[in-house]
Amino acid sequence: MTVQELPGAAAYRPTPPPAWRPRTDPAPLLPDPEPHRVLGTGAELDRALMLRLYAELVRGRRFNAQATALTKQGRLAVYPSSTGQEACEVAAALALQERDWLFPSYRDTLAAVARGLDPVQALTLLRGDWHTGYDPREHRIAPLCTPLATQLPHAVGLAHAARLKGDDVVALALVGDGGTSEGDFHEALNFAAVWQAPVVFLVQNNGFAISVPLAKQTAAPSLAHKAVGYGMPGRLVDGNDAPAVHQVLSEAVARARRGGGPTLIEAVTYRMEAHTNADDATRYRGSAEVDAWRDHDPIRLLEDELTARGILDEDGIRAAAEAAETMAAALRDQMNADPVLDPMDLFADVYAEKNGQLREQAAQLRAELEAEAR
Repeated sequence: MTVQELPGAAAYRPTPPPAWRPRTDPAPLLPDPEPHRVLGTGAELDRALMLRLYAELVRGRRFNAQATALTKQGRLAVYPSSTGQEACEVAAALALQERDWLFPSYRDTLAAVARGLDPVQALTLLRGDWHTGYDPREHRIAPLCTPLATQLPHAVGLAHAARLKGDDVVALALVGDGGTSEGDFHEALNFAAVWQAPVVFLVQNNGFAISVPLAKQTAAPSLAHKAVGYGMPGRLVDGNDAPAVHQVLSEAVARARRGGGPTLIEAVTYRMEAHTNADDATRYRGSAEVDAWRDHDPIRLLEDELTARGILDEDGIRAAAEAAETMAAALRDQMNADPVLDPMDLFADVYAEKNGQLREQAAQLRAELEAEAR
């Protein structure tokens, strides 16, 4: 039976569909052709903010160096360094207000520390001591996420829920260029745009997804251009220009907070060290490439600009270095102390209320521990 033969077919009068038109004008969503920069442009700088950015960058570089050293001493199981990306990490932390949420990836321990998390707590997961190492609700920092890009839908869900409740909250989700090849990236951006969720996505394009260069992941003009396909603005920024990253992130956070919806930001930066301490980066990139990026070091760029403008002097440089050393010494001391671990913590904070299977497993482990103690 055809459509024409169905009962009531005589009343069926198909009409042409409406003329196609874009739901959103794509032009305002397109990123600028060149990464946004502040340093070297003569733009006005907030003295207090610049000094805080500089101090956090110096502390972050020292944190990365100390954490890497701890892996060589067997005190950390693994550490994915963010050396070279400190401007992205610090700016992400400082662009948020206390009530906002940060959703980090496994490489974003520095962003968590810059937001106020104790350095030892930030490294507890990578040490293998505990589930997370800190209370996410207390610090408004989601657990460091090892699976690629799965934190992005979580950020959208929290931001959407906050909006439905009327809470003035923005979620900022960090992800690497490799994470943009995951399905979670697509799903998160699509839901965020449809729901107009107050969430900001910061892609730290550091050149490589482990050993895979960006050119083998995507043929898009930039990762920021991907925003247009979802109906949100894309921004492209020099990821080693700390004031520029902070400015772009702050604008996106403010836009999300006032109901303007999500933004996708691509920060062009570089991973100076290996993917983790278990990686040999010399197998897929040459030293000349790394050296070229050393000339675009985020700390050097900011230090040169601030000293030239008279905002930073030798005393300020020395004070930042000394504060970083104090942090590193405290981190060493605490990480060199063997932790006291309770095996029963395996069952803590898995669910709000333990289900039958967890209760059974906990009872079995408790019995084994008691038997060993006799």
